Amino acid sequence: MTTRPMPGEVPDSVLADVVLERLTTLYPAAGNPFRAQEMVAYMKGVAPFLGVRTPERRTLSRAVLDGTPRPDEDDCAAIALRCFALPEREYHYFAVDYLRRHVRRCSSAFLPVARRLVTTVSWWDTVDHLAAHVVGGLVAADPALAPEMDAWIDDEDLWVARTALLHQLRFKGDTDADRLFDHCLRRAGHPDFFIRKAIGWSLREYARTAPAEVRAFVAAHGPRLSPLSVREALKNLAPPEDPPNRRARMGT
Repeated sequence: MTTRPMPGEVPDSVLADVVLERLTTLYPAAGNPFRAQEMVAYMKGVAPFLGVRTPERRTLSRAVLDGTPRPDEDDCAAIALRCFALPEREYHYFAVDYLRRHVRRCSSAFLPVARRLVTTVSWWDTVDHLAAHVVGGLVAADPALAPEMDAWIDDEDLWVARTALLHQLRFKGDTDADRLFDHCLRRAGHPDFFIRKAIGWSLREYARTAPAEVRAFVAAHGPRLSPLSVREALKNLAPPEDPPNRRARMGT
């Protein structure tokens, strides 16, 4: 039976014990100090790295998980929280990958755990995957969580707000356009690059499904949006065609 940990509490999990023991044995053994320095520089010093490249890390992750059972919600929380408590970034990547794979085994009660992860050593490399695949997966499975995103969009933590903007990235035709547009407008004046970029990215992704709606939204509210947001939103949209009579007058 799944229990709900108190804030700051990590659930007990035998599976997490096994996974963390294997993980903290195999990952460091494959580390490369020189590569780690390059990774730290690329990620602006957000966290130390072991120096394990992504393809090798994924191979090691399969070895870590070999023969382990499917997790329940407590297992997911324990593995993710214990990984994020470790300093090196590769452990955080493992946790994000694990949750992406098993988010359907988590209930709406997992959302506070996801928020803790979003606000722990926050940077785009973990937050964006948590937003689109974990928080988005939880909201898609339980639409009653959607109003929580209305609170997150106004949060003082820019990474929580960015998560609210990006949580519908994979919704396609199921996107709540009214909520998406409202969220974009509510943070349209935010000065930070990561919020402005997220506004444009969320609109650009929805434009794959509803190009006319996104074009109309930008046309109506462009002056409120930053040039970066507008540029990103319209990046893959062709300019609207001229009316036939105008083309005729232009001799085309």
